[in-house]
Amino acid sequence: MQEFRRRIEHHMEHVGNVGAHCTTEETTKQALILPLLDILGFSPYDPTKVKAEYGADFPGAKASERVDYALFSNGIPVLFIEAKAYSANLTNHCPQLSRYYNATPEVAVAAITNGREWRFFTDLDNRNIMDREPFLVVDFSGSADDIAEQLERFHYDRLEPDALRALAEENVYLHAFKSAITSALRDCDLDFVKYVATRAGTQRTMTGKFLESIQPIVKQAVAQSVSAMVATSLAAPEPPPPTAHVDEAPDDTDAPLVDPNNPNIITTVEEQNLYKICCDILPGEDIQARDTESYFSIVLGGKSNRWLFRFWGDKKRPAMQFIVPLTDVHRAEIARAGLQAGAGDQVLLDKPENLYRLVGIVGDALTYCKDDENFRRKGRGGDAE
Repeated sequence: MQEFRRRIEHHMEHVGNVGAHCTTEETTKQALILPLLDILGFSPYDPTKVKAEYGADFPGAKASERVDYALFSNGIPVLFIEAKAYSANLTNHCPQLSRYYNATPEVAVAAITNGREWRFFTDLDNRNIMDREPFLVVDFSGSADDIAEQLERFHYDRLEPDALRALAEENVYLHAFKSAITSALRDCDLDFVKYVATRAGTQRTMTGKFLESIQPIVKQAVAQSVSAMVATSLAAPEPPPPTAHVDEAPDDTDAPLVDPNNPNIITTVEEQNLYKICCDILPGEDIQARDTESYFSIVLGGKSNRWLFRFWGDKKRPAMQFIVPLTDVHRAEIARAGLQAGAGDQVLLDKPENLYRLVGIVGDALTYCKDDENFRRKGRGGDAE
């Protein structure tokens, strides 16, 4: 495999160096196509493996039409190749290739190439009828490792019709699955949101309203998960940093903030983290942090009576309270998160990160605060507006 990869890399350089000079179909054959066939174990000088201008009975085609190359294995044609000039648009010539392919049932794969790009076709949709779309496209301006791995199965020693059809089916499914996964992760439609919420064990009725409320959260989770997976795959072990022997100034981001107008209002690091986490859970929402001498809160639109939750970090066990009363569904979510409900409707929150486990309740609190009707009368949120 190492020698094969080396030869493929050399051929890629060769295509890049001389491709622009292959202005005719014949030059492209001699300079770019035949050398690759030789790398694949199909010597152009062995007529038992390669036959040029191969003719057969092609119904509906002119008697003079012949496929440029037919590759043979054990005396049977298994791969047709139609060659075009280096600058040719391959799409325009696929119908011609399909006539050749459809007339020869023994052939498993047909390819059309301009020496730089190779498009491989088979008959997955209808047996002995060439598919409209290629199952594999190899571009010699791509990655050498990928190209070597893809072309290795076309080597003479490994070329088998059934194996090629299996390869084609695998590539078609792989492309379709990648497209579906990419679309699902990018769009995060409600079906995908429902799947994630169900898989996560969210103890909520999957109504349309609930799914829409957590859709931004799922998008955020997808982005963070993908980033974490990429970071993990790219991370390399690093030696531990040397021990510092000098005193360093504390990081301002890890220090409490004192209100310059009231020294009794101190926003702790935990409270600062709660705000950051809430912004993660509700990206793009108009929320702010409000601190008082008694409690810390997150409010919507700068209105003190539209608080999503209030937090008391100076208790023996820090606790928070949402603006919405805790329902049985909420309590089930709290239990599933491994947290405890305290007195009244409070939730014990020993560390800010645990708020990530309560995204459903945070979403319900946001929905409540956005509903003006809840604030036209005396309610849980405080005085009517």
